[in-house]
Amino acid sequence: MEQVLFLITIVSSFVFSGRCNNVYNYSRSDFPEGFVFGSAISAYQWEGAADEDGRTPSTWDTDFHSNSGDIACDGYHKYKEDVKLMYDMGLDALRFSISWPRLIPSGRGAVNPKGLQFYKNFIAELKRHGIEPHVTLNHDDLPQVLEDEYGGWLDRKIIDDFTAFADVCFREFGESVKFWTTINEPNLIALVCYENSSTEPYIALHNMLLAHASAARLYKTNYRVKQNGSIGITFYGSWVIPFTSSKEDKIATQRAKDFIYGWVLHPLFLGDYPDVMKRIVGKRLPTFSEEELRLVKDSSDFVGVIHYQTVYIAHADYTSDMGGVIILYGNCTEVELDVLPWGLEEVLEYIKQDYGNPPVYILENGRPSKHDSSLKDVGRVEYLGAYIAAVLNSVRNGSETRGYFQWSFMDLLEIIDSSYTYGLYHVNFSDPQRKRSPKTSAFWYSAFLNGTEQEPKNLSVSSSLGFASQ
Repeated sequence: MEQVLFLITIVSSFVFSGRCNNVYNYSRSDFPEGFVFGSAISAYQWEGAADEDGRTPSTWDTDFHSNSGDIACDGYHKYKEDVKLMYDMGLDALRFSISWPRLIPSGRGAVNPKGLQFYKNFIAELKRHGIEPHVTLNHDDLPQVLEDEYGGWLDRKIIDDFTAFADVCFREFGESVKFWTTINEPNLIALVCYENSSTEPYIALHNMLLAHASAARLYKTNYRVKQNGSIGITFYGSWVIPFTSSKEDKIATQRAKDFIYGWVLHPLFLGDYPDVMKRIVGKRLPTFSEEELRLVKDSSDFVGVIHYQTVYIAHADYTSDMGGVIILYGNCTEVELDVLPWGLEEVLEYIKQDYGNPPVYILENGRPSKHDSSLKDVGRVEYLGAYIAAVLNSVRNGSETRGYFQWSFMDLLEIIDSSYTYGLYHVNFSDPQRKRSPKTSAFWYSAFLNGTEQEPKNLSVSSSLGFASQ
Protein backbone atom coordinates (compact mmCIF):
# COMPACT_ATOMS: atom_id res chain seq x y z
CA MET A 1 0.00 0.00 0.00
CA GLU A 2 1.24 3.41 -0.91
CA GLN A 3 2.72 5.40 1.94
CA VAL A 4 0.29 7.67 3.71
CA LEU A 5 1.38 8.98 7.08
CA PHE A 6 -1.25 9.53 9.71
CA LEU A 7 -2.40 12.95 8.65
CA ILE A 8 -2.13 14.85 11.87
CA THR A 9 0.81 17.13 11.15
CA ILE A 10 3.73 16.06 9.01
CA VAL A 11 7.02 17.82 9.52
CA SER A 12 10.18 16.94 7.64
CA SER A 13 13.25 16.22 9.74
CA PHE A 14 16.83 15.58 8.78
CA VAL A 15 18.31 15.23 12.24
CA PHE A 16 19.83 11.77 12.00
CA SER A 17 20.83 9.44 9.22
CA GLY A 18 19.19 6.01 9.10
CA ARG A 19 20.85 2.94 10.55
CA CYS A 20 21.51 -0.07 8.36
CA ASN A 21 22.32 -3.56 9.56
CA ASN A 22 24.37 -6.27 7.89
CA VAL A 23 21.53 -8.02 6.12
CA TYR A 24 23.22 -10.90 4.36
CA ASN A 25 24.25 -13.20 7.20
CA TYR A 26 21.15 -15.39 7.16
CA SER A 27 19.28 -17.66 4.77
CA ARG A 28 15.76 -18.87 4.33
CA SER A 29 16.66 -22.10 6.09
CA ASP A 30 17.19 -20.10 9.30
CA PHE A 31 13.44 -19.51 9.54
CA PRO A 32 11.18 -22.05 11.25
CA GLU A 33 9.66 -24.82 9.21
CA GLY A 34 6.36 -23.64 7.79
CA PHE A 35 7.27 -19.95 7.79
CA VAL A 36 5.59 -18.42 4.74
CA PHE A 37 7.23 -16.07 2.28
CA GLY A 38 5.05 -14.35 -0.26
CA SER A 39 4.22 -11.18 -2.07
CA ALA A 40 1.08 -9.09 -2.43
CA ILE A 41 -1.24 -7.26 -4.81
CA SER A 42 -4.72 -5.77 -4.49
CA ALA A 43 -7.77 -5.97 -6.73
CA TYR A 44 -8.16 -2.36 -7.83
CA GLN A 45 -4.45 -1.79 -8.26
CA TRP A 46 -3.83 -4.96 -10.29
CA GLU A 47 -6.95 -6.24 -12.03
CA GLY A 48 -8.10 -3.43 -14.32
CA ALA A 49 -11.16 -4.45 -16.40
CA ALA A 50 -13.04 -1.81 -14.45
CA ASP A 51 -16.23 -1.99 -16.51
CA GLU A 52 -16.02 -5.53 -17.86
CA ASP A 53 -18.14 -8.59 -17.17
CA GLY A 54 -20.62 -6.95 -14.83
CA ARG A 55 -18.28 -5.15 -12.44
CA THR A 56 -19.61 -1.88 -11.05
CA PRO A 57 -17.58 1.07 -9.70
CA SER A 58 -15.83 0.97 -6.36
CA THR A 59 -15.07 3.97 -4.21
CA TRP A 60 -11.55 3.95 -5.62
CA ASP A 61 -12.93 4.14 -9.16
CA THR A 62 -14.82 7.24 -8.13
CA ASP A 63 -12.02 8.89 -6.21
CA PHE A 64 -9.09 8.01 -8.49
CA HIS A 65 -10.65 7.35 -11.90
CA SER A 66 -8.14 7.43 -14.74
CA ASN A 67 -7.36 5.48 -17.88
CA SER A 68 -4.50 3.67 -16.13
CA GLY A 69 -6.81 2.85 -13.24
CA ASP A 70 -9.35 1.33 -15.59
CA ILE A 71 -6.66 -1.00 -16.92
CA ALA A 72 -4.15 -1.01 -14.02
CA CYS A 73 -1.86 -4.04 -14.61
CA ASP A 74 -4.57 -5.82 -16.62
CA GLY A 75 -4.32 -8.72 -14.21
CA TYR A 76 -7.91 -9.69 -15.01
CA HIS A 77 -6.69 -10.86 -18.41
CA LYS A 78 -3.06 -11.68 -17.60
CA TYR A 79 -3.46 -13.65 -14.36
CA LYS A 80 -2.10 -16.89 -15.80
CA GLU A 81 1.05 -15.15 -16.98
CA ASP A 82 1.45 -13.51 -13.58
CA VAL A 83 0.95 -16.74 -11.65
CA LYS A 84 3.66 -18.33 -13.79
CA LEU A 85 6.03 -15.51 -12.80
CA MET A 86 5.14 -16.06 -9.13
CA TYR A 87 5.80 -19.77 -9.48
CA ASP A 88 9.12 -19.20 -11.23
CA MET A 89 10.15 -16.82 -8.45
CA GLY A 90 9.40 -19.43 -5.80
CA LEU A 91 6.64 -17.73 -3.81
CA ASP A 92 4.99 -19.80 -1.09
CA ALA A 93 1.91 -17.60 -1.06
CA LEU A 94 0.22 -14.61 -2.63
CA ARG A 95 -1.83 -12.08 -0.75
CA PHE A 96 -4.56 -10.56 -2.93
CA SER A 97 -7.99 -9.04 -2.47
CA ILE A 98 -11.41 -9.69 -3.91
CA SER A 99 -13.25 -6.82 -5.56
CA TRP A 100 -16.62 -6.63 -3.80
CA PRO A 101 -18.26 -4.77 -6.75
CA ARG A 102 -16.95 -7.38 -9.18
CA LEU A 103 -18.37 -10.26 -7.17
CA ILE A 104 -21.61 -8.57 -6.03
CA PRO A 105 -22.19 -5.58 -8.32
CA SER A 106 -25.14 -4.20 -6.34
CA GLY A 107 -23.26 -4.45 -3.05
CA ARG A 108 -25.77 -6.99 -1.81
CA GLY A 109 -27.90 -9.69 -3.37
CA ALA A 110 -27.12 -11.39 -6.66
CA VAL A 111 -23.65 -12.75 -7.31
CA ASN A 112 -22.04 -11.89 -10.64
CA PRO A 113 -21.27 -15.26 -12.28
CA LYS A 114 -18.41 -13.88 -14.37
CA GLY A 115 -16.79 -12.24 -11.38
CA LEU A 116 -17.22 -15.45 -9.40
CA GLN A 117 -15.64 -17.50 -12.16
CA PHE A 118 -12.67 -15.14 -12.45
CA TYR A 119 -11.76 -15.59 -8.79
CA LYS A 120 -12.32 -19.34 -8.95
CA ASN A 121 -10.02 -19.52 -11.95
CA PHE A 122 -7.38 -17.31 -10.34
CA ILE A 123 -7.37 -19.27 -7.09
CA ALA A 124 -7.26 -22.57 -8.96
CA GLU A 125 -4.30 -21.31 -11.01
CA LEU A 126 -2.45 -20.37 -7.83
CA LYS A 127 -3.16 -23.76 -6.26
CA ARG A 128 -2.04 -25.61 -9.40
CA HIS A 129 1.29 -23.86 -9.07
CA GLY A 130 1.64 -24.62 -5.37
CA ILE A 131 1.02 -21.03 -4.26
CA GLU A 132 -1.15 -20.58 -1.17
CA PRO A 133 -3.83 -17.89 -1.56
CA HIS A 134 -4.11 -15.41 1.32
CA VAL A 135 -7.31 -13.50 0.61
CA THR A 136 -8.23 -10.03 1.81
CA LEU A 137 -11.96 -9.42 1.63
CA ASN A 138 -11.80 -5.65 1.43
CA HIS A 139 -8.72 -3.69 0.39
CA ASP A 140 -10.28 -0.25 0.81
CA ASP A 141 -12.48 -0.44 -2.33
CA LEU A 142 -16.12 -0.51 -1.24
CA PRO A 143 -18.94 -0.75 -3.78
CA GLN A 144 -19.77 2.82 -4.74
CA VAL A 145 -23.46 1.95 -4.65
CA LEU A 146 -23.26 1.36 -0.89
CA GLU A 147 -21.26 4.54 -0.39
CA ASP A 148 -24.00 6.43 -2.23
CA GLU A 149 -26.82 4.69 -0.40
CA TYR A 150 -25.71 5.11 3.20
CA GLY A 151 -22.12 6.37 3.40
CA GLY A 152 -20.26 3.07 3.48
CA TRP A 153 -18.40 2.52 6.74
CA LEU A 154 -20.22 5.42 8.39
CA ASP A 155 -23.44 3.43 8.68
CA ARG A 156 -24.03 0.24 10.65
CA LYS A 157 -25.93 -1.19 7.68
CA ILE A 158 -22.57 -2.10 6.21
CA ILE A 159 -22.01 -4.71 8.93
CA ASP A 160 -24.71 -6.98 7.52
CA ASP A 161 -23.77 -6.24 3.91
CA PHE A 162 -20.09 -6.99 4.53
CA THR A 163 -20.97 -10.19 6.37
CA ALA A 164 -23.16 -11.33 3.47
CA PHE A 165 -20.32 -10.59 1.02
CA ALA A 166 -17.92 -12.54 3.23
CA ASP A 167 -20.40 -15.42 3.34
CA VAL A 168 -20.31 -15.69 -0.45
CA CYS A 169 -16.51 -15.72 -0.41
CA PHE A 170 -16.29 -18.36 2.33
CA ARG A 171 -18.87 -20.54 0.59
CA GLU A 172 -17.44 -20.27 -2.91
CA PHE A 173 -13.69 -20.15 -2.26
CA GLY A 174 -13.21 -21.59 1.22
CA GLU A 175 -12.27 -25.09 0.12
CA SER A 176 -9.14 -23.61 -1.45
CA VAL A 177 -8.50 -20.60 0.81
CA LYS A 178 -7.20 -21.20 4.34
CA PHE A 179 -6.16 -17.65 5.25
CA TRP A 180 -8.66 -14.80 5.29
CA THR A 181 -8.08 -11.15 6.14
CA THR A 182 -11.28 -9.20 6.58
CA ILE A 183 -10.32 -5.53 6.20
CA ASN A 184 -7.10 -3.86 5.10
CA GLU A 185 -5.49 -1.29 7.44
CA PRO A 186 -8.73 0.04 9.00
CA ASN A 187 -6.90 2.60 11.14
CA LEU A 188 -5.32 4.26 8.12
CA ILE A 189 -8.48 4.20 6.02
CA ALA A 190 -10.49 5.71 8.86
CA LEU A 191 -8.01 8.55 9.23
CA VAL A 192 -7.50 9.56 5.61
CA CYS A 193 -10.84 8.88 3.92
CA TYR A 194 -13.30 10.98 5.90
CA GLU A 195 -13.80 14.73 5.89
CA ASN A 196 -14.99 15.30 9.45
CA SER A 197 -11.85 14.25 11.25
CA SER A 198 -13.29 14.85 14.71
CA THR A 199 -16.05 12.22 14.46
CA GLU A 200 -16.16 10.22 11.24
CA PRO A 201 -12.88 8.27 11.61
CA TYR A 202 -14.04 6.88 14.96
CA ILE A 203 -17.44 5.87 13.56
CA ALA A 204 -15.91 4.27 10.47
CA LEU A 205 -13.34 2.21 12.34
CA HIS A 206 -15.92 1.16 14.93
CA ASN A 207 -18.10 -0.24 12.16
CA MET A 208 -15.08 -1.90 10.54
CA LEU A 209 -14.32 -3.72 13.77
CA LEU A 210 -17.92 -4.86 14.10
CA ALA A 211 -18.02 -5.97 10.46
CA HIS A 212 -14.76 -7.88 10.93
CA ALA A 213 -16.06 -9.55 14.07
CA SER A 214 -19.37 -10.44 12.44
CA ALA A 215 -17.64 -12.04 9.46
CA ALA A 216 -15.20 -13.85 11.76
CA ARG A 217 -18.05 -15.28 13.84
CA LEU A 218 -19.78 -16.45 10.66
CA TYR A 219 -16.63 -18.16 9.45
CA LYS A 220 -15.91 -19.86 12.75
CA THR A 221 -19.52 -20.97 13.19
CA ASN A 222 -20.35 -22.16 9.68
CA TYR A 223 -17.12 -22.91 7.86
CA ARG A 224 -14.06 -23.45 10.04
CA VAL A 225 -14.65 -27.09 10.97
CA LYS A 226 -15.00 -28.13 7.34
CA GLN A 227 -12.52 -25.74 5.74
CA ASN A 228 -9.91 -25.60 8.53
CA GLY A 229 -8.86 -22.00 7.92
CA SER A 230 -8.10 -18.90 9.96
CA ILE A 231 -9.32 -15.32 9.83
CA GLY A 232 -7.76 -12.05 10.96
CA ILE A 233 -7.47 -8.35 10.32
CA THR A 234 -4.62 -5.95 9.53
CA PHE A 235 -3.49 -2.64 10.92
CA TYR A 236 -1.12 0.03 9.64
CA GLY A 237 1.79 0.16 12.04
CA SER A 238 4.61 2.64 11.65
CA TRP A 239 6.90 2.41 14.67
CA VAL A 240 6.98 5.60 16.73
CA ILE A 241 9.79 6.98 18.91
CA PRO A 242 10.10 10.20 20.93
CA PHE A 243 11.55 13.13 19.00
CA THR A 244 13.47 14.23 22.09
CA SER A 245 14.16 12.77 25.51
CA SER A 246 11.68 15.16 27.11
CA LYS A 247 8.94 13.76 29.32
CA GLU A 248 6.33 15.38 27.08
CA ASP A 249 7.59 13.65 23.95
CA LYS A 250 7.80 10.29 25.71
CA ILE A 251 4.21 10.60 26.93
CA ALA A 252 3.09 11.73 23.48
CA THR A 253 4.77 8.68 21.94
CA GLN A 254 2.92 6.28 24.22
CA ARG A 255 -0.28 8.15 23.45
CA ALA A 256 0.45 7.71 19.74
CA LYS A 257 0.87 3.97 20.25
CA ASP A 258 -2.57 3.84 21.85
CA PHE A 259 -4.10 5.79 18.98
CA ILE A 260 -2.27 3.91 16.22
CA TYR A 261 -2.05 0.35 17.56
CA GLY A 262 -4.52 0.33 20.41
CA TRP A 263 -7.38 1.72 18.35
CA VAL A 264 -7.51 -1.64 16.53
CA LEU A 265 -5.70 -4.11 18.78
CA HIS A 266 -7.11 -3.16 22.19
CA PRO A 267 -10.70 -4.13 21.32
CA LEU A 268 -9.55 -7.31 19.59
CA PHE A 269 -7.29 -8.62 22.36
CA LEU A 270 -8.08 -6.66 25.53
CA GLY A 271 -11.78 -6.05 25.08
CA ASP A 272 -12.26 -2.30 24.54
CA TYR A 273 -10.66 0.90 23.32
CA PRO A 274 -7.63 2.21 25.25
CA ASP A 275 -8.48 4.31 28.30
CA VAL A 276 -6.53 7.26 26.93
CA MET A 277 -8.71 7.29 23.82
CA LYS A 278 -11.86 7.16 25.91
CA ARG A 279 -10.64 10.06 28.02
CA ILE A 280 -9.48 12.28 25.16
CA VAL A 281 -12.09 11.51 22.51
CA GLY A 282 -14.94 11.28 24.98
CA LYS A 283 -18.46 11.00 23.57
CA ARG A 284 -17.15 11.19 20.01
CA LEU A 285 -15.74 7.69 20.46
CA PRO A 286 -18.47 5.08 19.83
CA THR A 287 -19.07 2.55 22.57
CA PHE A 288 -19.50 -1.20 22.34
CA SER A 289 -22.43 -2.93 23.95
CA GLU A 290 -21.60 -5.88 26.19
CA GLU A 291 -22.65 -8.24 23.40
CA GLU A 292 -20.46 -6.38 20.90
CA LEU A 293 -17.47 -6.52 23.23
CA ARG A 294 -17.84 -10.29 23.43
CA LEU A 295 -18.16 -10.44 19.65
CA VAL A 296 -15.06 -8.35 18.95
CA LYS A 297 -12.70 -9.67 21.62
CA ASP A 298 -10.67 -12.65 20.41
CA SER A 299 -12.32 -12.48 16.98
CA SER A 300 -8.98 -12.35 15.16
CA ASP A 301 -6.93 -15.52 14.80
CA PHE A 302 -3.91 -13.49 13.73
CA VAL A 303 -2.72 -9.92 13.31
CA GLY A 304 -1.75 -8.68 9.87
CA VAL A 305 0.98 -6.05 10.19
CA ILE A 306 1.47 -3.41 7.51
CA HIS A 307 4.77 -1.66 8.13
CA TYR A 308 7.00 0.57 6.05
CA GLN A 309 8.78 3.07 8.27
CA THR A 310 9.61 4.54 11.67
CA VAL A 311 8.68 8.11 12.62
CA TYR A 312 9.26 10.52 15.47
CA ILE A 313 6.49 11.82 17.71
CA ALA A 314 6.71 15.26 19.28
CA HIS A 315 4.24 16.56 21.83
CA ALA A 316 1.91 19.30 20.59
CA ASP A 317 -1.15 20.56 22.43
CA TYR A 318 -2.64 22.26 19.41
CA THR A 319 -3.01 19.33 17.04
CA SER A 320 -5.38 16.39 16.90
CA ASP A 321 -6.78 14.12 19.59
CA MET A 322 -3.48 12.26 19.59
CA GLY A 323 -1.75 15.37 20.88
CA GLY A 324 1.40 14.95 18.85
CA VAL A 325 2.98 15.63 15.51
CA ILE A 326 4.66 13.09 13.28
CA ILE A 327 8.19 13.97 12.20
CA LEU A 328 9.80 11.95 9.46
CA TYR A 329 12.91 10.02 10.48
CA GLY A 330 16.29 10.64 8.93
CA ASN A 331 16.13 11.26 5.18
CA CYS A 332 12.64 9.83 4.77
CA THR A 333 9.90 11.50 2.79
CA GLU A 334 6.36 10.26 2.27
CA VAL A 335 7.58 8.20 -0.72
CA GLU A 336 11.31 7.73 -0.10
CA LEU A 337 12.15 5.53 2.86
CA ASP A 338 15.28 4.98 4.90
CA VAL A 339 16.28 1.44 5.85
CA LEU A 340 15.22 1.23 9.50
CA PRO A 341 14.56 -2.48 10.14
CA TRP A 342 14.78 -2.15 13.92
CA GLY A 343 11.44 -0.32 13.73
CA LEU A 344 9.72 -3.47 12.50
CA GLU A 345 11.37 -5.46 15.29
CA GLU A 346 9.96 -2.96 17.78
CA VAL A 347 6.46 -3.30 16.32
CA LEU A 348 6.59 -7.08 16.65
CA GLU A 349 7.99 -6.86 20.17
CA TYR A 350 5.25 -4.42 21.16
CA ILE A 351 2.57 -6.78 19.87
CA LYS A 352 4.22 -9.65 21.73
CA GLN A 353 4.49 -7.80 25.03
CA ASP A 354 1.24 -5.82 25.05
CA TYR A 355 -1.21 -8.10 23.25
CA GLY A 356 -0.29 -11.61 24.33
CA ASN A 357 1.96 -12.61 21.42
CA PRO A 358 -0.72 -13.59 18.90
CA PRO A 359 0.18 -15.11 15.53
CA VAL A 360 1.41 -12.38 13.18
CA TYR A 361 1.80 -12.12 9.44
CA ILE A 362 3.71 -9.22 7.90
CA LEU A 363 1.20 -8.59 5.12
CA GLU A 364 2.86 -5.54 3.57
CA ASN A 365 6.45 -4.36 3.69
CA GLY A 366 8.40 -2.79 0.88
CA ARG A 367 10.23 0.21 -0.48
CA PRO A 368 9.04 2.54 -3.24
CA SER A 369 11.23 3.82 -6.02
CA LYS A 370 10.66 6.18 -8.90
CA HIS A 371 8.75 4.32 -11.58
CA ASP A 372 10.72 3.85 -14.82
CA SER A 373 13.92 5.04 -13.13
CA SER A 374 15.84 1.76 -13.43
CA LEU A 375 15.43 -1.99 -13.25
CA LYS A 376 18.50 -2.05 -11.00
CA ASP A 377 16.66 -1.34 -7.75
CA VAL A 378 19.51 -2.17 -5.39
CA GLY A 379 17.99 0.12 -2.76
CA ARG A 380 14.93 -2.10 -2.63
CA VAL A 381 17.15 -5.16 -2.22
CA GLU A 382 18.91 -3.48 0.70
CA TYR A 383 15.55 -2.64 2.29
CA LEU A 384 14.03 -6.11 1.85
CA GLY A 385 17.16 -7.88 3.04
CA ALA A 386 17.31 -5.75 6.17
CA TYR A 387 13.64 -6.11 7.04
CA ILE A 388 13.58 -9.85 6.49
CA ALA A 389 16.56 -10.04 8.84
CA ALA A 390 14.56 -8.03 11.37
CA VAL A 391 11.71 -10.52 11.13
CA LEU A 392 14.16 -13.37 11.76
CA ASN A 393 15.50 -11.57 14.83
CA SER A 394 11.95 -11.16 16.13
CA VAL A 395 11.14 -14.81 15.58
CA ARG A 396 14.30 -15.80 17.45
CA ASN A 397 13.22 -13.50 20.28
CA GLY A 398 9.92 -15.30 20.64
CA SER A 399 7.55 -13.43 18.35
CA GLU A 400 4.84 -15.64 16.85
CA THR A 401 5.43 -14.13 13.42
CA ARG A 402 4.59 -16.77 10.84
CA GLY A 403 4.92 -15.11 7.46
CA TYR A 404 6.30 -12.21 5.44
CA PHE A 405 4.65 -10.73 2.35
CA GLN A 406 6.61 -8.22 0.30
CA TRP A 407 4.67 -5.31 -1.22
CA SER A 408 4.27 -5.55 -4.15
CA PHE A 409 4.87 -8.39 -6.59
CA MET A 410 4.77 -6.03 -9.55
CA ASP A 411 4.38 -2.30 -10.03
CA LEU A 412 0.77 -1.53 -9.24
CA LEU A 413 -1.40 1.51 -9.74
CA GLU A 414 -0.29 3.37 -6.62
CA ILE A 415 -3.07 5.62 -5.44
CA ILE A 416 -1.44 8.60 -3.78
CA ASP A 417 1.61 9.06 -6.02
CA SER A 418 1.66 6.87 -9.11
CA SER A 419 5.17 8.03 -9.99
CA TYR A 420 6.52 5.77 -7.21
CA THR A 421 6.01 2.02 -7.27
CA TYR A 422 7.01 -0.98 -5.13
CA GLY A 423 7.17 -3.88 -7.56
CA LEU A 424 9.68 -6.66 -7.96
CA TYR A 425 8.57 -6.56 -11.58
CA HIS A 426 8.40 -3.38 -13.61
CA VAL A 427 5.12 -2.84 -15.46
CA ASN A 428 5.16 -0.61 -18.51
CA PHE A 429 1.93 1.35 -18.08
CA SER A 430 2.48 3.05 -21.45
CA ASP A 431 2.37 -0.31 -23.21
CA PRO A 432 -1.16 -1.57 -23.98
CA GLN A 433 0.16 -5.06 -23.22
CA ARG A 434 1.46 -3.93 -19.81
CA LYS A 435 4.78 -5.71 -20.31
CA ARG A 436 6.33 -7.12 -17.12
CA SER A 437 10.12 -7.01 -16.67
CA PRO A 438 12.05 -8.29 -13.63
CA LYS A 439 14.04 -5.87 -11.51
CA THR A 440 17.16 -6.69 -9.55
CA SER A 441 14.93 -7.21 -6.51
CA ALA A 442 13.03 -9.96 -8.34
CA PHE A 443 16.25 -11.88 -8.86
CA TRP A 444 17.36 -11.28 -5.28
CA TYR A 445 14.06 -12.39 -3.73
CA SER A 446 13.93 -15.46 -5.96
CA ALA A 447 17.50 -16.36 -4.99
CA PHE A 448 16.64 -15.94 -1.31
CA LEU A 449 13.50 -18.06 -1.63
CA ASN A 450 15.39 -20.79 -3.42
CA GLY A 451 18.39 -20.78 -1.09
CA THR A 452 20.95 -19.15 -3.37
CA GLU A 453 21.20 -15.69 -1.78
CA GLN A 454 23.53 -13.21 -3.38
CA GLU A 455 24.54 -9.69 -2.50
CA PRO A 456 23.25 -7.11 -4.98
CA LYS A 457 26.61 -6.49 -6.68
CA ASN A 458 26.96 -10.23 -7.43
CA LEU A 459 23.45 -10.87 -8.70
CA SER A 460 23.02 -12.82 -11.89
CA VAL A 461 19.84 -13.54 -13.78
CA SER A 462 18.01 -16.67 -12.66
CA SER A 463 17.22 -18.71 -15.75
CA SER A 464 13.94 -19.84 -14.21
CA LEU A 465 12.58 -16.31 -14.55
CA GLY A 466 12.73 -16.60 -18.29
CA PHE A 467 14.14 -13.13 -19.03
CA ALA A 468 17.33 -11.94 -20.59
CA SER A 469 19.72 -9.93 -18.47
CA GLN A 470 18.57 -6.34 -18.01
